[in-house]
Amino acid sequence: MSIPDPTALLSLVQWLSPAFPTGAFAYSHGLEQAISAGDVRSEAALSEWLGDILAHGAGWNDAVLLASALRGEAVAELADLARALAGSAERLRETEEQGAAFARARAEMTGATAEPLPLPLAVAVAARDLALPREQVLALFLHSFAANLVSAGVRFIPLGQSAGQRVLAGLHPLIVELSARAAVATCADLAQTAFRADIQSMAHEGLDVRIFKT
Repeated sequence: MSIPDPTALLSLVQWLSPAFPTGAFAYSHGLEQAISAGDVRSEAALSEWLGDILAHGAGWNDAVLLASALRGEAVAELADLARALAGSAERLRETEEQGAAFARARAEMTGATAEPLPLPLAVAVAARDLALPREQVLALFLHSFAANLVSAGVRFIPLGQSAGQRVLAGLHPLIVELSARAAVATCADLAQTAFRADIQSMAHEGLDVRIFKT
């Protein structure tokens, strides 16, 4: 029985931290448009919006794809599926550009091959060697996803830092629940019903003045 590398968790935390150069700070996942349209204007509205994206939108699908890749399913096929599930041109660019930046940064740091993949699959390829529990990898991935969007909301609504931290802390139980479910889910469980978020992501492509790429 092999002994887990004690630095494995620290490596994953580093890869998913805001300091890791994926450029995640530049993407709002359509949140900028939702704020401009008046759908998200408060701490409570931000919490509800992000919870829906995590449970019913790209958060859930990315978690299922990540879990499937961690179980050893074919990454190339999962990557094609991830691209097909992107609801808009901007969402496709978001997951591909962040995934490519993640792989490139990790390659420069470790000497690994920089294979450009959608973000959840790029993380899965890197995390396979860490021998961490799937639920733990998924929870940290979803937490990173939520934290980046909270940061976008804090900057653009705007909200105070304390309000942003309350929103993120309030999402912790949902993240734990989704991680446990996604860890045993298969591609048959993929589903996306956060339609309003998808519509706002599409509308963002025509927003006149934009701070974020998506």
